[in-house]
Amino acid sequence: MSVGKKLWQYALQFKKPMIIGLILLAISVGADLAGPLIIKYILDHYVATMQNNELQVKPLYLMLGVYLLSTVVYAIFRYYQYYMLQLGSNRIVQKMRKDVYGHLQKLSINYFDRLPAGKVVSRITNDTEAIRELFVTVVANFASSFMTLVGIFIIMFALDWRMGAFALIIIPILIVWSIVYRKYASKYNHVIRSKLSDLNGMLNESINGMTIIQAYGQEKHMNKEFQDINNEHFKYNNKLLFLDSATSHNLVGVVRMLIFIVFIWYFGSQEISGELAVSVGVLYAFVEYITRTMNPIMQIVDQFSRLERANVAAERVFELMEVEGEDVVKEEIPRYEGHVQFEDVWFAYNEDEYVLKNINIEAKPGETVALVGHTGSGKSSIMNLLFRYYDVSKGEIKIDGMNIQSESRQTIRQHMGIVLQDPYLFTGTIESNVSLNHPDISRKDVENALAAVGGERVLKNLAKGLDEPVLERGSTLSAGQRQLISFARALAFDPAILILDEATSNIDSETEEIIQHAMDVLKQGRTTFIIAHRLSTIKNADKILVLDAGEIVEQGSHDELLALGGRYNQMYKLQSGIKS
Repeated sequence: MSVGKKLWQYALQFKKPMIIGLILLAISVGADLAGPLIIKYILDHYVATMQNNELQVKPLYLMLGVYLLSTVVYAIFRYYQYYMLQLGSNRIVQKMRKDVYGHLQKLSINYFDRLPAGKVVSRITNDTEAIRELFVTVVANFASSFMTLVGIFIIMFALDWRMGAFALIIIPILIVWSIVYRKYASKYNHVIRSKLSDLNGMLNESINGMTIIQAYGQEKHMNKEFQDINNEHFKYNNKLLFLDSATSHNLVGVVRMLIFIVFIWYFGSQEISGELAVSVGVLYAFVEYITRTMNPIMQIVDQFSRLERANVAAERVFELMEVEGEDVVKEEIPRYEGHVQFEDVWFAYNEDEYVLKNINIEAKPGETVALVGHTGSGKSSIMNLLFRYYDVSKGEIKIDGMNIQSESRQTIRQHMGIVLQDPYLFTGTIESNVSLNHPDISRKDVENALAAVGGERVLKNLAKGLDEPVLERGSTLSAGQRQLISFARALAFDPAILILDEATSNIDSETEEIIQHAMDVLKQGRTTFIIAHRLSTIKNADKILVLDAGEIVEQGSHDELLALGGRYNQMYKLQSGIKS
């Protein structure tokens, strides 16, 4: 389906204010075009009779009153037309942004891995705003200009068919101009929107990574990279500006002069030969209407640029919405017992480039399974599959005997919790970051969850306690405080399966001891997976899996693996400082 048809479908959802706006616009245009006809009537029926001293003052005042009334009607209906079109346009864009954001929730993590956050933001904000401009300004101006031109042609043909014929010179000029303009403007606008998206992406990346940029003295390098993109954006904006300014007003001026030259030549020759058969009022009306054709022509030409920008923006928005996703469906299912099985699982982020090979894992209800291995060994990939951020390439993952791909992702995650190495906190309060505003998690539940993980470490120095404001990403809290809040969040949701992804790697030893103690108490009846670099934190795990290059090379308890004298034994001695 074309971009135009998709935009039309959105417009149809809010057709009432748009139709009302266009009707009001038609009335205002009619009132505006009536003005020269009223003046023509005055010239022909009153002013022309002054030489015979037959001027009728009262009817003249009446016609002047009608002229004033047409001006007032134009102003009032034009105002309400603008209001209705604005209302309809805002609703269209509101619905579009809602749909785009809703579609984002359906997309896999793989999509966000490939497209920087800033570029996604640009499509939802900047591009949809360009579409709003389409419905508010472009549609109104095109409709107004079209109605005005049609009305002028009808009136001129009604007054004198020869004058109407002269005015038709405008049509082929506009058609040729629109074809030429769109050829170049479309190309420029694609680059402009792309570079704007790049600017947003880089800004987002720079703000999030400002500590690293400043720590390693990369300010000048990042500034140069930003300026390169900015200069490219400026370059193509200038090209579009040149295209607009070199043709819009100049084109209108040329058209106007061309029509007047033809008009003067024709009617001048008619007068010389004594064949002129039009009144002074008709001549006035013709000159007035020809002059008035210039404004709608100029508006149409000026809107080509906005139209192209909106068209390109709409392409980008609909391109995002066409990315295949999965409906957000969450059905209530009984709490898991927690029996997890990986059966001959293979996985590749890119086709045939397997990062996991022949993975077989069994975690019985209540067991703690630890995954260890060097960076890139596949530990996090296993957890990504269990949480269904990605789906397996081959094999099956089962929970309580159920293939996790038999239910929606949201349903599968219903009784699962996760604590990441770099916990993400949202703007809000301590309480809202633990409960995530879930209706079933009370303030008391939040307090209990924080207490279980040593929450006094979070609250003791915060004046407002649970109501302490949290800024984006928890920037005012320490790493340990953020981790404890993230841990309390997972516990507050009471998951049957808990995943700790390097959850203790960014905190101090004292906080680690608090979390370890909390886990010993709370892991009863809960299957726990731990990804750890610190082997000291997983000594008590029921099962430890050692991965290398996507394969399980050793497994067993801590003591069994040490006795084996293999890779785990070497890693443990290296971390403990024990010489072989």
